[in-house]
Amino acid sequence: MKKKVRIGMIGYKFMGKAHSHAYRDLPFYFDMDVEPVLQTIVGRDPNSVKLAAEKFGWLSYDTDWRRLLERDDIDVIDIGTPNHTHAEIAIAAAEAGKHIICEKPLAMNAEQAMQMWKAVKKAGVIHMISHNYRYVPAIQYAKKLIQEGALGDIYHFRAQFLQDWIMDPSFPLVWRLRKEITGSGALGDLMAHSVDLARFLVGEIKEVTGMTETFIKQRPIGEMSGGLNAISSGETLAEVNVDDAAAALVKFENGALGVFEATRFAKGNRNGNRIEINGSKGSIRWEMDNMNTLQLYLEGDPQGMQGFRSITCTENVHPYAGAYWPAGHHIGYEHTFINLMHALMEGISTGINPSPNFEDGYRNQVILDTIEKSASAGTMAKVIY
Repeated sequence: MKKKVRIGMIGYKFMGKAHSHAYRDLPFYFDMDVEPVLQTIVGRDPNSVKLAAEKFGWLSYDTDWRRLLERDDIDVIDIGTPNHTHAEIAIAAAEAGKHIICEKPLAMNAEQAMQMWKAVKKAGVIHMISHNYRYVPAIQYAKKLIQEGALGDIYHFRAQFLQDWIMDPSFPLVWRLRKEITGSGALGDLMAHSVDLARFLVGEIKEVTGMTETFIKQRPIGEMSGGLNAISSGETLAEVNVDDAAAALVKFENGALGVFEATRFAKGNRNGNRIEINGSKGSIRWEMDNMNTLQLYLEGDPQGMQGFRSITCTENVHPYAGAYWPAGHHIGYEHTFINLMHALMEGISTGINPSPNFEDGYRNQVILDTIEKSASAGTMAKVIY
């Protein structure tokens, strides 16, 4: 009989929906020694969280996350709350002996992230941060190609993460646009993913030069209403104190150069997450809009046939793809979370901590903090872990 891993999830909106779906579908696609149980979901509004529990398939709901830590029937704490609450919940969960998965960015700053990492190490619990783009089969295959030397020495990493959902000046000042709650804007929300992919695929970053800008300085006060939608609570304006866009030049420890761009002001881009890597023997390109396809160029191809080829990463040889459909049948955004939760469950089953984990979250946060400091000072800054 499979061991039941009972989940207590805090937060029930965008990421709550994504995580709930992943837990529910995970046993359908993967054979494991453990099985997730949607035990309890938590939210502040009793009516809303009750409806979420019923819709997403949770056995029960609560309005106080602290009660989860006192229960013997909760094994994992899943944190999908606004950023300023991550540290308090994660540290308390670790002290209670619960395994933890936390949405990104891990914390408000590197100091908080370090406290969280120390807490999970001391407690000896399994811990992960939800950088789901690592678990796109095409990204996992790109990692394999790089490790095998197919691209040779890596010279360049380029990343763009472009959105456009707050370009309307009347879009309200939701929690994602308030520094005291979110820590930063596009930098922490979008570039955090790009930084994680860069470290995963290329290696550690040692120097950065950053630049940020806030294009709309004031907005009406409001609240998120599901997904990336929001409702304004009136005409009163308040100051926007996070970045709308961020850019960075970086140098990796292996000598490669990186260019990063993250913005919520790129009209026509709903979720333009893209990377390119150039090496001495070849290059790769990937974009979330075509997440199952990896573009690959290899210098060893015969002359006259050289050029970027499109690899549809749905074959059994592509990581995670074989768990789903026959070759050529694509998977989607939601499956990246299923793959992520599979890694979490495997970690709990084997006792071997998967990645990205809180150490990755801390290192990512150091880089983000350093970019922000560089942007403020107008100078290059060294990344010091």
